[in-house]
Amino acid sequence: MLVKKPAGNKKKLSSPAPQALWEKMDGGRLLTNEAGCHAWVSEKNFGRVISGKVAEGDPLFAELSAGGFVRGRMDLEGLAAKWRTRNAHLSYGPGLHILVLTLRCNHKCLYCQSSAAGEGAKKTDMSLKTALKSVDFAFSSPSPVITIEFQGGEPLLNWGVLTAAVKHARKKAAASKKELKLALVSNFTLMTEEKARFLLENEVSICTSLDGPADLHNRNRIYAAGNSHAGAVKWLKYFQKKHGDQVPEYRIFKSSALLTVSRYSLSRHKEIIDEYTGLGLEDIFVRPLAPIGYARGLWEKIGYTSVEFTAFYGKCLDYILELNRRGVVIREKMAAMMLEKILNFREPGYLDARCPCGAAIGQIAYNYNGDLYTCDEGRMVGWEGDDIFRIGSVFESTLKQALSSPAARACVVSSNLEAQPDCSRCAYKPYCGVCPVFNYEAQGSLWGNMRSNDRCRLFKGVFGVLFSKLRNAGDRKILEKWTVKQ
Repeated sequence: MLVKKPAGNKKKLSSPAPQALWEKMDGGRLLTNEAGCHAWVSEKNFGRVISGKVAEGDPLFAELSAGGFVRGRMDLEGLAAKWRTRNAHLSYGPGLHILVLTLRCNHKCLYCQSSAAGEGAKKTDMSLKTALKSVDFAFSSPSPVITIEFQGGEPLLNWGVLTAAVKHARKKAAASKKELKLALVSNFTLMTEEKARFLLENEVSICTSLDGPADLHNRNRIYAAGNSHAGAVKWLKYFQKKHGDQVPEYRIFKSSALLTVSRYSLSRHKEIIDEYTGLGLEDIFVRPLAPIGYARGLWEKIGYTSVEFTAFYGKCLDYILELNRRGVVIREKMAAMMLEKILNFREPGYLDARCPCGAAIGQIAYNYNGDLYTCDEGRMVGWEGDDIFRIGSVFESTLKQALSSPAARACVVSSNLEAQPDCSRCAYKPYCGVCPVFNYEAQGSLWGNMRSNDRCRLFKGVFGVLFSKLRNAGDRKILEKWTVKQ
């Protein structure tokens, strides 16, 4: 906000500053600024603000001054520190490295986005040579923390290479003095006690998919050889128990699960959340489906609009907050990550909602053959025959060459919200991010068109739900606790 010089003995008045952004909400306006501060004003007070009729002695003047909305009263050092904290990742280099150990999978999920091939497919496994070279490439990143995530297909189908890659990564971490985090995403159908023991002893965090009760999960995640839900639940319980029985030799992480929301989920929010809490899971990620990969071809059957998802998300958050008030430990992860930005001015590592997005500069996807992509979604587009998001190969490229590639540069430029006409004046800009892959798949260009972009509308809907909850003192108290959970 601009502060006008007083005329004679009149008190100072204020008017909006160029850095102030606003969004209309029920009963008033949400104000935000580049530092990520936010404030609410009633519609009446908003009129006073933009017309310069808020005097210095007014309580509203003091409130807006504290949030960095009044020029001449801004703590520039403090606001700059908040901005630096939120954007520190820009100087680190890619920290997440996704190794696709195989394209083979024994599931036929309706919404599959991983470009999976049949279990008997040939020449779709990552070789040992490629896996070791991929680990070496990952450690060439200047990031002080390296996260290697093993995905597929179903990564347990290439168990020998997985174990070799884990051991090699541990050696590289010891030699480089970098912090290493290892993660596995599996459907658990091929899990055994022996494999579980190796993963636990090597401190590999473990995640599976859980879409809700058995009938819903099995409808989404088709497993011809058995009951997909039963296998997921069995091993979730196993790893939950192991976490409760910690040993001094190594750290056992809590197992986690991923929810993918299909059209079949929209009327069953309580059942889905109860499935998670019943298994003792303390996090649920209400993750929207994207029209990428197989999901795009079935969108009319399993997809939904941003309005439908926002309504579902709001119901989920209402129920989760109700459970919290009853003493049940459960949080929604998208909310927790967004709240890290909104309340704590910290970047939580949610690469889909960064500015610029995490493509290449935050993550790299390593295909089974060593090809490098800006992200796993970009790799999926490549599997469909379009290599627009390919940035190199572990056998031909250095990290500098990959990050300087046309694809990497294009993703950075197109996901810079300052250059997106609609995003540059959006109140949610300090907390949001554009996905070039979504734009390309849904709208035919990396830039997309935000005014007709369903992902943009979906994120605006989620932010609207979150900020409405933050206005309620009781809900805010619960939500503030979510940001400090590890």
